[in-house]
Amino acid sequence: MSVFRAAAIQMRSGVDPERNAADLTRLVTEAAGKGAAYVQTPEMTGSLQRDRAALRAVLKDERDDVIVRTASELAARHGIHLHIGSTAIARDDGKIANRAFVFGPDGKVIGRYDKIHMFDVDLDNGESWRESAAYEPGLDTVVLDLPFARIGLAVCYDVRFPQLFRAQALAGAAVITAPAAFTRQTGEAHWQVLQRARAIENGAFMISAAQGGVHEDGRETYGHSIIVGPWGDVLAEADHADPAVIVADIDPSLSLAARGKVPNLKNARPFGVIVENKGETERLAAAS
Repeated sequence: MSVFRAAAIQMRSGVDPERNAADLTRLVTEAAGKGAAYVQTPEMTGSLQRDRAALRAVLKDERDDVIVRTASELAARHGIHLHIGSTAIARDDGKIANRAFVFGPDGKVIGRYDKIHMFDVDLDNGESWRESAAYEPGLDTVVLDLPFARIGLAVCYDVRFPQLFRAQALAGAAVITAPAAFTRQTGEAHWQVLQRARAIENGAFMISAAQGGVHEDGRETYGHSIIVGPWGDVLAEADHADPAVIVADIDPSLSLAARGKVPNLKNARPFGVIVENKGETERLAAAS
């Protein structure tokens, strides 16, 4: 492991993948110019489109997807590791994946991750989302060994499921990620505290690029892309919702140091759950 510069790119993706690819090119070039060896983009880099029929009309498989092609070219051009937070990909079985990609400096894909947890919610302001109606959830979390650190992959709503990041930390990830398209309402309430909590409880760096602003399809996302240290300190944050690039220097050895100070990963013990109800005792499945 070695110190490296990480960048999180904040975008305002529209419905046209070609236009989004042009924005991607501009922002990645800016990040590389700031010395970033690892660059991350938000969830749904390729298209934010709530109309399912319209989304399907622009969907491609990996071989023909403009974001995949553009990201491969950019990673090779700048000699960086480029993490596409996610983009919609047509699966061979006719379903859609909300898929993350990591490209190496040679432009080749070295890792993929399909978002596991689907954002099926009804918010107080009338917003209603049913990701499971369009996307097929993934089955496995993914941890990648990059030259400078072991990194765990996740996407947006995954951040509310701490057991996923705990599993990554137990697998040795010093850096965890949750690139996102958080709604403005949920972002204002929970975004930063969730990012810092996942970093603290796992003694890991947390890097989360975000979508921000009012998008062509009418949704509004929170922005505030963020990089958090393993002690919960905010190393960099976009304090707005406009397109931006933030950078921070990451020393993976600080993750080991944080875990040494508070070894909660080592100290965890299995336990059961007992429910007492009107004199009846029920033992539920064990947890840890």
